[in-house]
Amino acid sequence: MKRILVFSGTTEGRTLAETLSRAGIPAVVCVATEYGSQVMSPLPGIDLRQGRMGQEEMEQFIGQEGFLAVVDATHPFAVEVSQNIRQSAEHQGVPFLRLQRRTGGMLGQPGGQGGQGAPGASDPGASENRGDICLRNLERPGSETAAGWFADHDACAAALLHTTGPVLLTTGSKALAAYCRHPELRERLYVRVLPSEESLATCREAGLKGRQVIAIQGPCSEELNLALMRQFQIRHLVTKESGTAGGFPEKVSAAEKLGAALYVIGNPEQQDGLSYDQVCRRLEELTGSRLGGEDSLSIALIGIGMGSRDTLTAGALEAAAEADVIFGAKRMLECARSWTGQVRAAESGDRTFRQEYACYRPQEILPILEALPAGRPWKAAVLFSGDPGFYSGCQSLYQALQSWKEKAGRHIDLKIHPGISSVTYLAAAWGMSWEDGTILSIHGKGGRTNWEPEVTEAVRHGRKVFLLVSGPGDVQAVGHVLLENGLADCQVVVGYQLSYPDESVRLCTPHQCAEITAEGLYLLAVLREQAEPRTLAPDKADGAFIRGKVPMTKEEIRELAVCKLGLTEDAVVYDVGSGTGSVAAEIAARSGKLRVYAIEQKEEGTELIRSNRERLALPNIAVIQGTAPDCFQDLPAPTHAFIGGSGGRLREILAALREKNPAVCVVITAISLETVGELTAILQEVRRETPEADQELIQVQVSRAKQAGPYHLMQAENPIYLCRIRYPGEKGGA
Repeated sequence: MKRILVFSGTTEGRTLAETLSRAGIPAVVCVATEYGSQVMSPLPGIDLRQGRMGQEEMEQFIGQEGFLAVVDATHPFAVEVSQNIRQSAEHQGVPFLRLQRRTGGMLGQPGGQGGQGAPGASDPGASENRGDICLRNLERPGSETAAGWFADHDACAAALLHTTGPVLLTTGSKALAAYCRHPELRERLYVRVLPSEESLATCREAGLKGRQVIAIQGPCSEELNLALMRQFQIRHLVTKESGTAGGFPEKVSAAEKLGAALYVIGNPEQQDGLSYDQVCRRLEELTGSRLGGEDSLSIALIGIGMGSRDTLTAGALEAAAEADVIFGAKRMLECARSWTGQVRAAESGDRTFRQEYACYRPQEILPILEALPAGRPWKAAVLFSGDPGFYSGCQSLYQALQSWKEKAGRHIDLKIHPGISSVTYLAAAWGMSWEDGTILSIHGKGGRTNWEPEVTEAVRHGRKVFLLVSGPGDVQAVGHVLLENGLADCQVVVGYQLSYPDESVRLCTPHQCAEITAEGLYLLAVLREQAEPRTLAPDKADGAFIRGKVPMTKEEIRELAVCKLGLTEDAVVYDVGSGTGSVAAEIAARSGKLRVYAIEQKEEGTELIRSNRERLALPNIAVIQGTAPDCFQDLPAPTHAFIGGSGGRLREILAALREKNPAVCVVITAISLETVGELTAILQEVRRETPEADQELIQVQVSRAKQAGPYHLMQAENPIYLCRIRYPGEKGGA
């Protein structure tokens, strides 16, 4: 089969090469620069050639090889190159196809609008940041002696001759001659070019001095444009009509903010080209082959790390740069415009073949992906901060895409690119490890009551706890929590605006954390050298509690009762008839994730429970003053309950517990024989009505040794009856 010749240098050219390779159609792809070669991945059946060619060389090359067709996919500003390609193909009698490009928007459609069925066609919100919108207040002038739109660089230079003040050229090195041929204008120029030997040599040949040359890889953010324009007191900014992805809106916005005049070199491309789809259909007719990819969609879920280019993997950067459609939160898209440009941008400003959507939820993304028209392979990317597997929305989207993939009717490749998480970044910045730390997130969890118990427990028993927080309010709350729970001896590594220019990492005390007010992104690492060892069983002696005159379940009974409950880490526990709160405290101390409701009807008892909660720093105990079971109504369903006192309403309490959770596990203690008699009757009823329930009744006798002179005498405590009922629930399991 004869080969196809593609003159590339644009994203569409690379995409066409991938399509031809996938379809098994051999092709030669010609690029002018070394950069053009670098961004082209090796492809089966594709012969990549590098170097500039004049018309004679082109014509000779086309004639010798005998190509089936010649495709011009060069940049729209490369007018002379396009003319040479067309004439060379026509002289050799080879079909010529010009791939039409527009610099204003997506998919080569005019005016920055998508074509029929393409994203952005009817979504005004999707086009807010496009160049044509940014220029809504800039009219095309009737005279070329004022700032505005110009057909070419010569006309623009002529207009600048009638002005005063410094000029910033952001049009690359190729057009320098048009401006530098005028000595009085050359002295006022500052030029932004690629940091390549070829560009710098062109600047020297044009007579520019070193102080006038800004060698930088674009595109530049609005902030950088503003900084450069302020540094050199720029009064006039010259740019090509190069589209959103080429940094055009950021230049326009910077010029507007500083009151600088804007000079735009209009897109010179004529309207006689073919769309990408039309080129593919024409090549299908010439080759007799189907170009694969009309049902192809590659979706990359990308962890962008902390936001700067330095925290991306090479694979993630490449996937983001090659995406035709890219999704993400607004902050992430702003980051992406800067670092993807370093991969996509050549001196020609080739970064226009893309559409951005400030969204990341499945219900927002899927309709856009479904609307992508057939006829070419698509590449989409979704950006997530940090690492996709670390407190990220990536998993929900991944599952939604997997379900959609099965019924989408097209070939879909789905890949997750890992990123650098905030925890690993902070650990590296402070020079510490993170594998021995506990990682918790309080981001978006609301008030401190929702996270205080878990954080307090983790810090008390861990030497290193990483906390993901929402902002300065959370940092202040963490400081107060540490101070109020006896953890003032901690040190806190505070990471602020990690990876951004105003990044800081410093060591603070809890008092200093409580005073932080600066807005921004924070991450904390709480360090405590003297962490308390975690006890795995009940361990509090009776003397640990403030008692007053309120009855208290004795130490050995507490320990046995807690063990009989068979607690799970996420349990919700009622301590009914809590008294001093001793059982509630033993339960709460087992895990900060446990939620314990200490229910006591007497005010003296509730005050004692609160005192013991504060004394033992157990914020996961909620004190409820009320009569059981009347006070159960507004509480969450219990997984476990301990009943130390029932006020004569034991049957009602058990019925209410089962109503809230049919699979509840209940442990009951009794001293009097009357209560024991009621318990045995209840157990008979349970055995009759719910034979699957697990139940037991035991009697415990504890004696303590008391020293009497040289002897130790055993003194018996009152015998205690302990009953456990584990209901099976509706599905036969607790």
